[in-house]
Amino acid sequence: MAKLDGKIALISGGASGIGAATARLFQSEGATVVVTGSSQKSIDLAKTELPGIEALISDAGDVVAIEALVDQVKAKHGRIDVLFVNAGVARFAPIDEVDEAFFDHQFDVNVKGAFFLLKHAVAAIPDGGAIILTASVAGAAGGLSGGAVYGSTKAALRAFGRSFAKALAPRGIRVNTISPGPIDTPLFEKNGFTPAQKDVFIDGAKTRIPLGRAGAPREVAAAALYLAADATYTTDAELFVDGGLIDL
Repeated sequence: MAKLDGKIALISGGASGIGAATARLFQSEGATVVVTGSSQKSIDLAKTELPGIEALISDAGDVVAIEALVDQVKAKHGRIDVLFVNAGVARFAPIDEVDEAFFDHQFDVNVKGAFFLLKHAVAAIPDGGAIILTASVAGAAGGLSGGAVYGSTKAALRAFGRSFAKALAPRGIRVNTISPGPIDTPLFEKNGFTPAQKDVFIDGAKTRIPLGRAGAPREVAAAALYLAADATYTTDAELFVDGGLIDL
């Protein structure tokens, strides 16, 4: 039997990158998968590239939209067995160039949106369900150039993982966090990187990573599947998928 046979999985930010790779893997393991994207363009792309997977528009930083999303999934599918809180944005700037709009956008999507998705989805998750959050090595290690705001949002997600794990343990709902290192995803293009800038970033990462390369979305997806299906005695954990970048 497939590992997620008969399960309902909701993946925020699942139209591309890590979310899309996870959606494909979950589907291959028997799950009914719903992904979200922030624009009609991303949803149209998901419908083309993720056949058989339901794609919904939802602004990950809008609390009203988040509650409506959970209600929509619950009304159609009855429950959410696996929740993957994956939607996020990444912007980098020197501290002296950070303005309020730059700060608010990242905290709205990465922190406020994640918290309220967790809050509203909990009632739709059956006892014994699983929650996974996508944080980042940037939330565990300081010093990422231009990443003071981004790293802080991901540190908040790590804290959410711990808090929700404790709160939901009596219901047998496992809550775990994945912290990827540099992963080759469309996020680079979304952040305005040119192909040359992306190559420079990836090549620079290779020099810092013990395994000598950037990761692929499918490798993070494999970690998500492990936490969703196999890690039945694991909660309140943080799994680094970073090629050994973090030296704890």
